[in-house]
Amino acid sequence: MQTHIAKRVEIIIEAPMQGRLTDALTRAGVTGYTVLPVLGGSGRSGEWTREGQVGRGGMVAVVCLIRAERLDMLLDAAFAVVERHIGVVSVTECEVLRAERF
Repeated sequence: MQTHIAKRVEIIIEAPMQGRLTDALTRAGVTGYTVLPVLGGSGRSGEWTREGQVGRGGMVAVVCLIRAERLDMLLDAAFAVVERHIGVVSVTECEVLRAERF
């Protein structure tokens, strides 16, 4: 089966910022993404868990698969939201089936 090269962008951000992020991605022309709950992790501030986020919604991961030529517009939109909040953006190369969907 033939596969096609794409970019996988994963954005970890505070759950209350999810709507702002996904709205920005949609305005930038991103046609699809998946939102996943983040249960916990560790970073510069040490370990944390979702249960330890009193009064907050925790964190979410927004995952997008996109063609390489559309990557910059996605990153610009994501950075406009993430730069002022807790968040991590990563980009990896991946292979997809049905390239026309991305």
